Amino acid sequence: MAKTKSNLRSIPGVDTLLEAVGDCPLPHALVAASIRDELKILRKGKDIPEPKKIIEQVRQRLKELELSRLQPVINGTGILIHTNLGRSPLSLVAEGGYTNLEIDLASGRRGKRARYLEDCLAELCGAEAAMVTNNCAAALVLILRHLTAEKKEVVISRGELVQIGGDYRIPDILESTDAQLKEIGTTNRTNLADYNKAIGKDTALVLKVHRSNFFMEGFVGSPDRRELAALARKKRVPFVEDVGSGVFLPTESWANGHHEPTPKEVIKNGADLVCFSGDKMLGGPQAGIIAGKARYVKALKQHPFFRALRCDKIILNTLQKTVEAYLHNKTDELPLHQCLNTTLKQLKRRATRLEKELAKLPLTVTLTESQSQIGGGSLPQATLPSVALDLLPTEISLKDFASKLRRASTPVIGVICGGRFRLDLRTVFPDQEKSLLQSITQSLETS
Repeated sequence: MAKTKSNLRSIPGVDTLLEAVGDCPLPHALVAASIRDELKILRKGKDIPEPKKIIEQVRQRLKELELSRLQPVINGTGILIHTNLGRSPLSLVAEGGYTNLEIDLASGRRGKRARYLEDCLAELCGAEAAMVTNNCAAALVLILRHLTAEKKEVVISRGELVQIGGDYRIPDILESTDAQLKEIGTTNRTNLADYNKAIGKDTALVLKVHRSNFFMEGFVGSPDRRELAALARKKRVPFVEDVGSGVFLPTESWANGHHEPTPKEVIKNGADLVCFSGDKMLGGPQAGIIAGKARYVKALKQHPFFRALRCDKIILNTLQKTVEAYLHNKTDELPLHQCLNTTLKQLKRRATRLEKELAKLPLTVTLTESQSQIGGGSLPQATLPSVALDLLPTEISLKDFASKLRRASTPVIGVICGGRFRLDLRTVFPDQEKSLLQSITQSLETS
């Protein structure tokens, strides 16, 4: 039966609902707009709830909207570079007021944007020049748009046509620039002869892409990077490599003996250009970094499309601090490297202390050995020994417990594993322990 006018008139008005929800930290205009949206949905529905139920629905909608604001969270998943949690953890450095973004303080004239940062990155990468875009996909797109402006073919191994998270696929990126893929070799093996045969008069570049989020074993093979660089140089074709994660320190000691190529190593071995992410193994903010031959970098910076891809002062400043930490040999100050280098002994000591504090609460606590992962499409074969707190609340379900932790004053993200709520301490910073205890306590309180 169709809704009567009297039923529709029973729906509270916007002003009534604004008064009913009371104090709300969200902007007034946004609260009013959310209430209007909720009322539109109600009017289209078959049944009109009681006014009390409508007020509760509005409060729930506003609470979910409030939770969607960017805010600090505690990462108890054990995944160091967690894509959903912003990838690499950052120590944000706020530079108040204005900055010398594009002014030369020595002369007083207009200066070059990010000149100091680019010099630092070039030094770190052992390159002639470097530049920054807003992410690695943008860096690769810019390189391709420039190098395929006339010749269109991009020679790439079939084993490197990878998908990296979500819907980010290398073939799609290449085709979006009107480049023509020339796939060579097979999924598991590509040799130098394949490249030699494929490079021709229409070849714009040879592209090598690192398999960031998976690895292959068994009957696999690819040319040595130096041989490939020498072939590209002989054929007078640019050689570009996307190394993805952008690691700059040796990985063998904590990556199960695996050696991850560094941008510096790739450039030393003959690549004309290398690109990588700023917010993965580098430990900085989201950015795409391009380094290599000065003539290519100069051309990329002059490309009209670059203006749409460049970073703002906050990203440049945060990335600058990150790169300076490497050049000053102070990478231990970077939050990501603190996670990587925390010892098992330190983790056990912290876990024991937290276990004693949590013993006062209505839950069972078990200390468990766990394995942390690098995450973020980096070093998929690497795991780090860690210690976790396995929590089992006695008065609420695990699902409700996890939900309440996500909605706590400081949200806590963990994993339900083996009938317990697991918090891996490798990704929980020591200065977060007080907030962690408060959030757990708050989540166990009966409403």
